[in-house]
Amino acid sequence: MKEILVLYYSRYGAVRQMAQLVARGIEQVPGAAARLRTVPEVSMVCEAVGPKVPDAGAPYVEMHDLEECIALALGSPTRFGNMAASLKYFLDSTSALWFKGALSGKPAAVFTATSSLHGGQETTLISMLLPLLHHGMIIVGLPYTEPQLLATRTGGTPYGASHVSGVASDQPISEEEKTLCIALGQRLATTALKLSA
Repeated sequence: MKEILVLYYSRYGAVRQMAQLVARGIEQVPGAAARLRTVPEVSMVCEAVGPKVPDAGAPYVEMHDLEECIALALGSPTRFGNMAASLKYFLDSTSALWFKGALSGKPAAVFTATSSLHGGQETTLISMLLPLLHHGMIIVGLPYTEPQLLATRTGGTPYGASHVSGVASDQPISEEEKTLCIALGQRLATTALKLSA
C-alpha cells in the first residue's frame, strides 16, 4: 500500500471531518492508504508550548510524513481569505525539504471550510497552493465532470473541496460537499499511484 498524507488544521471540527472524507476517498482506490496528520496551534504567547502529542485526533505531522507519502491533501479553515496561521507556520518550516526537492513531482490537493458562502473559499485554496507550487508539486483539482460541482448550493470549487460551516460552525457537511471530498481523495490517489508507478 502506498500512503497519501492528509494534513489539516481544524479549529471547530469541520476541516477534520472533511479530512476524514478525503481519506475515505483515498482508501477507496486499490493500493492507496491515507495517513491522517494535523498541526499544533500557534500560541499568541511566545513562551507557551503545545503538547508533544495531541489529546485526541490525528497525530502531529513530522517532516518524514511528507517525504514518505506519495501525495498530499492539505486542509485548512479560512482566515480572512487565507489559510490558518498554524498550517502556514508548519509549511514555513519545510525549507529543508524544498532544498532536497523532496516534494517535487508529487501530486497535491487542497480543501477548506468557511463560515459563509462568500467567506474566501477560493482564495484560501489558492493560498494553500502557493507553497505547494514552490515545492514543485503537481496540483490536482476537482473537474466539472463531477456533477455535484454544478449542483451544490453550499461548498465546492474546481480548486478543491470546500464546505460552508455557518457563522456558528454548526452546519453539517452537505451531501454534495461529502461527495466532492471523497471524489477529491479518489482523484488524488489515482493520480499519485499512476505517477509513482
